[in-house]
Amino acid sequence: MAERISEGLYRIPVPLPGNPLRELNSYLLTGGERAVLIDTGFRQEACRQALLAGLDELGVNRRDVDVVLTHLHSDHAGLAPEVVGDTGWIYASGPDRDYLEHADDAHWARRDERFRAEGFPAELLAQNTANPARALAPGFTDRYRTLEPGAVVEAGARRLRCIPVPGHTPGQMCFWDEAEGILFTGDHVLFDISPNITSWLEMEDALGSYLDSLRAVRDLPVRLALPGHRGRGELAPRVDALLEHHARRLEELRAILRKEPGLTAYQAAGRMRWRIRASSWEDFPLAQKWFAVGECMAHLDYLRLRGLTARDWDGAVWHYRAL
Repeated sequence: MAERISEGLYRIPVPLPGNPLRELNSYLLTGGERAVLIDTGFRQEACRQALLAGLDELGVNRRDVDVVLTHLHSDHAGLAPEVVGDTGWIYASGPDRDYLEHADDAHWARRDERFRAEGFPAELLAQNTANPARALAPGFTDRYRTLEPGAVVEAGARRLRCIPVPGHTPGQMCFWDEAEGILFTGDHVLFDISPNITSWLEMEDALGSYLDSLRAVRDLPVRLALPGHRGRGELAPRVDALLEHHARRLEELRAILRKEPGLTAYQAAGRMRWRIRASSWEDFPLAQKWFAVGECMAHLDYLRLRGLTARDWDGAVWHYRAL
């Protein structure tokens, strides 16, 4: 059932079956000639049914809807082409639009090669094709339009300013309704869980970008922060907690490498602490292991670029050591 947040602003909960995120918060803004939907859910039947039921409940015709994406991930973008059909538009940042339009098999092959070079077993990568990151992504459409930094999205009487916050993805955006003090945070700031910050082919320092992006929104006069998943909270204290979280993770990783120099990213990730229901690294669900290694890689990139670790190539994989 849709939740009314304020006049012309609703949350449609979209379930994410089998995913630890549980559900997506899709936000619908009405009151103008066209409704604006922020994020959509996986290209998956359970998501499709919930989202369309929410639109029907609120009396919104899909032909009158445009989609605005906080970022490219499949749980946010997967249903966007189906929602807009041939009458609406999908608005996304330039970097994330480029990814959505060009992430083909060759792209995934390059990404798999990067993970192999970090020690991820080739046989596990071969089994990872069902990962929601690729299996439930949006289908092809020519309905994308680019949102530039600082652009304004008009939704009825609301004016949402686009704030680039790269890190979680190369082109993640927050949408800032300054008049109402409402910030749509996407996955940039989540309140019950820490956003996954992975290494990207398109970014040299994803974690460094993310930490800078956290500081960029911390002091906005936000009355209500609306995240992409789970519950709400106060922005500034949560930003401080996330900054501290990653400082601890970086020190944890340096301590691991001081104790065991020469580990691959895959091995180092297996020694890090993760909040997941698995008795050991070997028992991690494959998709979650992939996300964990990607996050470890982002932290290793951050440390290496600041001269705190080094890596050595043995002809097949990288090995890391603390400095």
